Amino acid sequence: MRKWLSAFTIFTLLFVLAACGSSNNASSSNDVETQSEQKKEVSGELNFYTSQPDEDAQRLVTAFNEKYPDVKVNTFRSGTEEVIAKLQAEKEAGNIQADVLLVADAVTFESLKNDDLLLSYKSKEAEQIPGQFIDSDGMYTGTKVMATVLAVNTNSVQNIPDSWNLLTESDAKGKAIMPSPFYSGAAAYNLGVFTRQNDLGWDFFKRLKENGMAVTKGNGGVLKSVASGEKAYGIVVDYLAARAKKEGSPVEFIYPKEGVPVITEPIGIMKDTKNEEAAKAFVDFVLSEEGQKLAAELGYTPIRQDVNAPEGLKTIDELNVLNADISELYQSREEDKAKFGEIFGQQ
Repeated sequence: MRKWLSAFTIFTLLFVLAACGSSNNASSSNDVETQSEQKKEVSGELNFYTSQPDEDAQRLVTAFNEKYPDVKVNTFRSGTEEVIAKLQAEKEAGNIQADVLLVADAVTFESLKNDDLLLSYKSKEAEQIPGQFIDSDGMYTGTKVMATVLAVNTNSVQNIPDSWNLLTESDAKGKAIMPSPFYSGAAAYNLGVFTRQNDLGWDFFKRLKENGMAVTKGNGGVLKSVASGEKAYGIVVDYLAARAKKEGSPVEFIYPKEGVPVITEPIGIMKDTKNEEAAKAFVDFVLSEEGQKLAAELGYTPIRQDVNAPEGLKTIDELNVLNADISELYQSREEDKAKFGEIFGQQ
């Protein structure tokens, strides 16, 4: 009897183990099938609107396509203000073409969020990004840290300044250039931030005009003028100045003692996207460790805490950041730009 019970017990155990093994194999098989199905779903066309420089946008798309070769990415690239103007025109026509948007600043995305144009998506990759750079409703997430700095041509300037106010002094008269807030989202953001600082304000911009400050379309134009020696000083985003310096241009840049505005070039998905799976995959890639290492290779300070900044650039923890209320900046952006236009004779 005991022998029979022992044999029965062993048989029962073997049966249970076999069943568990089959269950685990089935589970593993299902996981693999699910992942394969998800990968198959990431295909089709994706319309990517961005204010990134052309070369950087292309590098990003190329890297994404190495991971998702079945997605055809169509890129529209221009200054932030022109990108948004295109979106608004598409909205008026009732046919928004963009799937994913990556432009200069959070204020721009607040406007789109307020117009109910964005899709909420909280990427798993955002876990490595400081919460202050993520919209609480998941409408957009910062992708990098970009400070605006004072760049100088070292062939023209012997004494490197440490203050924004240098641009209002005789040494810089007729020798400085800045991007236009009518074209550059970073410049529009900077305008709102600078004019809300007690030690700068609108008086700073009036003095810039009086001192012969030139205005060009975007940050790229500013850097070109400074690097070529056409202008001695420029207000420009730090990564462009660092890149030019690394490539051998006679450019140096400083983070002025008063502090610097910082944009995070957020990314978001349009609510009416026609390819949600590909759009989410694109956002995940940009925010992933792989995507952030690519950003660092291109000379940007990554927004992820587990990816190092390029040599020569400061991390967010090292910066004296000039801030202003995002809601206020959003509400007053058009008014700020109009006032800037009155001062500089632009529109």
